[in-house]
Amino acid sequence: MPNAGAKQPPVQRFQGDVARLIGADAADSSRFGVAVSGGPDSMALLWMAAQAFPGRVAAATVDHQLRVEARAEAEMVAHYCAQADIPHAILTPPEPISGTLQSAARAARYALLDQWRAGTGIDWLLTAHHADDQRETLLMRLNRSSGVGGLAGVRGRNGAVLRPLLGWRRSELAQIVEAQKMPHVHDPSNDDTRFDRVAMRARLRDVDWLDPLAFARSAEALADAQEALEWMVARISAEHVRPGEDGAIILTKHDFPAEIQRRLLVHMLMLADPALPPPRGSTVDQALVHLNAGKRAMIGDWLITGGVSWRVRRAPPRSPARPAKALV
Repeated sequence: MPNAGAKQPPVQRFQGDVARLIGADAADSSRFGVAVSGGPDSMALLWMAAQAFPGRVAAATVDHQLRVEARAEAEMVAHYCAQADIPHAILTPPEPISGTLQSAARAARYALLDQWRAGTGIDWLLTAHHADDQRETLLMRLNRSSGVGGLAGVRGRNGAVLRPLLGWRRSELAQIVEAQKMPHVHDPSNDDTRFDRVAMRARLRDVDWLDPLAFARSAEALADAQEALEWMVARISAEHVRPGEDGAIILTKHDFPAEIQRRLLVHMLMLADPALPPPRGSTVDQALVHLNAGKRAMIGDWLITGGVSWRVRRAPPRSPARPAKALV
């Protein structure tokens, strides 16, 4: 569980956290890339990774080109890495960031980092998300009515991305940076309360009774529950979901708990149209009310029919409205 080795020396504790995510053998042989913004959290991560896995660590900094200072911050990280004999790359998006600023920047950042990781033969990408981040994430998602999947929070392992610091406090990472006299920067966007996460962080700053490590443990338990639900839905789908002759997707058994029904319905819609945006929970819940009553429901362009079996098929095209008769 998170923070189980909090009294260990930081590097030994960090090695154990990585080994729990990928196994001891992989930790002993893999190459690691570290996403480093230049802030204290990622600088502490970089130092521990380099100490734990000498000669097997590289770093990358993404300059989103959204702030004038960002290039100098990236070059500060590059200078530190050169002194520490750690390979380092500065990555920039091929096109200007557009859309919702934080989410668009995040998508661009992960795309660039994954391209860098794959192109340099690095096995795992490490990011510096920690227990305080996890607490903020869970509270924000609770406020948005998230289900089990959303409340699983930031995952410790997601594809090739590892987040080994989810059992660490922000203050612990700051202490490492101070003890090692590491250079670091402060991103002014972290003070901009127009962003939801920054506003949440400001409100939590003096709330010491909401223990971030307890949130981290809850998120880990919810991640396990999410994995179990996904496994169960996959097993049920393999046995009871089949294609129909008319292009429909058919569920031959549906007397399951509501959460399983929700996931099966979304799974059927994704099979019917992989490009369909996942429907919102309220939309799925309304459809389930009709389906469990043996009626029909619509989600987007898809018609779902209840009864002994549930069927998902594309709705027939609507007839054009008849022109109104002229008044004589």
